[in-house]
Amino acid sequence: MISNLKVLIILIILTIISALVAFNSFIMNYISEIIIVLAVLKFYGVVFYFMELRKAHSFWKLSILLFIFLFGIITINIL
Repeated sequence: MISNLKVLIILIILTIISALVAFNSFIMNYISEIIIVLAVLKFYGVVFYFMELRKAHSFWKLSILLFIFLFGIITINIL
């Protein structure tokens, strides 16, 4: 199993990457999509490892995964 410290380090790295992407002018057309994907990954990490949803009922797991998927797709299509 992945420990909470490893997930925390990954979340910090993803935050730094999203900050670097936001200030990068070479990929100007895809900045919002990359940041949304990184935000979805961070949301997944927080929900399943720090809110202990991985031990929850499968209904809640499926609900959160569906929400993450729909949020990512809708937000990227709006932008």
